[in-house]
Amino acid sequence: MSVDFIIDGTERRIQRPQDSTEQKEKYSGKKKDHTVKNTLIIDIEERLVRYLSQTFAGRIHDKRICDEEDSTFPPGCVLCKDTGFQGFEPEHVCTDQPKKKPRNQELSAEDKAENTIISSIRILVEHVIAGVKRCRIVHDVLRTTIVHSDDLLGCRF
Repeated sequence: MSVDFIIDGTERRIQRPQDSTEQKEKYSGKKKDHTVKNTLIIDIEERLVRYLSQTFAGRIHDKRICDEEDSTFPPGCVLCKDTGFQGFEPEHVCTDQPKKKPRNQELSAEDKAENTIISSIRILVEHVIAGVKRCRIVHDVLRTTIVHSDDLLGCRF
């Protein structure tokens, strides 16, 4: 299985907004805090971030970000994704995704082995995202109050 790209999302905490509607929009139930979110597309061979999405509110789902961004991929490439992108199928791209356990059943040994292979490939994206956060590109709490400055700060790399 030759994987060309991996897609994943990352969240970073922000200061709690003062406006109540903005608070609801930015609150991420997953992180239990106010966050903003970006999606990254990573080239596996070179282990480089090839695309960083616009910044979205923390409660917006990863797949919805991809649908709104309308990312394009070279025809015939392989895209590895996690279950957060279920239903995201770009044209002319082969996608790999771990299998979910069926309700009240167990995964077969073949499915478990396939999930292990996919997760060993997907760990690379987590290492690249950790490197991005280590360089403080999309990690620190954003403390500025200038409108749309979160996109400017997140894209410098």
